[in-house]
Amino acid sequence: MPTDQFPDGFVAGYLKDEFKALNAQIPRKRKSLTELLKEEHPHVVCNDGSAHFFKKKELEYLSQMLYENEQTSLLLPIIIEITSDQGWVTVRSKGETEAKIFSKILDMNVVCKDGLITIFRPQLNIVRKVLKTTTQYVFLFKNP
Repeated sequence: MPTDQFPDGFVAGYLKDEFKALNAQIPRKRKSLTELLKEEHPHVVCNDGSAHFFKKKELEYLSQMLYENEQTSLLLPIIIEITSDQGWVTVRSKGETEAKIFSKILDMNVVCKDGLITIFRPQLNIVRKVLKTTTQYVFLFKNP
């Protein structure tokens, strides 16, 4: 029975296209917490043209734990990267604000190293329970 000895470019290309479809809900442009708090119906526009709406209760929860300058620098939704072959997820962060938020929710010290925050999947469930509309998944394709 014939088998491929090398990675199949056709299959890899197909999977990349599938991941593009999975990630259509990613925002074209994120907004700061400060900006979203001023909107009557806080939202961002997604790549597929749809709108992603935020719960005001979540925005207010975040504003209560952050200083004014942190509210201005925090871009929402917080993007959480999911790769299928790992037991953890990563969050890209420009500063320490996201780590501060996750530390408070998880009741443990979460650090940002080289612009990345790493948490384990059970911790992700806790974060998503509290921040359902202010976090969003992006699914990454890892070429075998």
